[in-house]
Amino acid sequence: MAAPQEIEIKFLVPDLRALEKKLRDLGFHCETPSTHEVNTLYDLPGQKLRRKGELLRLRDYGGKWKLTHKAKVLGGRYKSRGELEIGVSDGHTMDAILHALGFSPSFVYEKFRSEWSDDVGQVVLDHTPIGNVAEIEGKSRWIDRTARALGVDSKDYITKSYAELFFDWKRRTKNKAMNMTFRECGKAGLAGTGRAGL
Repeated sequence: MAAPQEIEIKFLVPDLRALEKKLRDLGFHCETPSTHEVNTLYDLPGQKLRRKGELLRLRDYGGKWKLTHKAKVLGGRYKSRGELEIGVSDGHTMDAILHALGFSPSFVYEKFRSEWSDDVGQVVLDHTPIGNVAEIEGKSRWIDRTARALGVDSKDYITKSYAELFFDWKRRTKNKAMNMTFRECGKAGLAGTGRAGL
């Protein structure tokens, strides 16, 4: 079975409230208000998944758990990759199963995420320990149209993962955090490191 393709771009957000107003003005509705989300990436010894450009993620989004496998990213203007995802009723048991199969956590990142939709595609707004980021996910033409309506130029599209953005931020700030969590990044994550902390 071929995995459904996820197509998205990220962009930096200087003002989340202003972006929320723009989304409402464009007819988007908030499907999920800002909700705490914790993501744990798992890998095998030797970082076998990372070396292949794949990831296995267990996500806790306000008490709702999902297990996701993402295939290698296809190059291009958008971030596009195969994605298989399933709801999990008990994240702690799923974690135990992954450990029993030889997987262990390799990276943790958290954020507060709100989800917006116009019933065609989705825009998510993320308040993270390293700044504010939005993602536009849908068909490529819809992504471009929505980005233009929000005042986002295609040159500002970001296709990096949160792990990549975090390690870029670490290099710039010389921060010693090992995971992208509010506790580890501290106030430094949102201090003067660019318009969105990134």
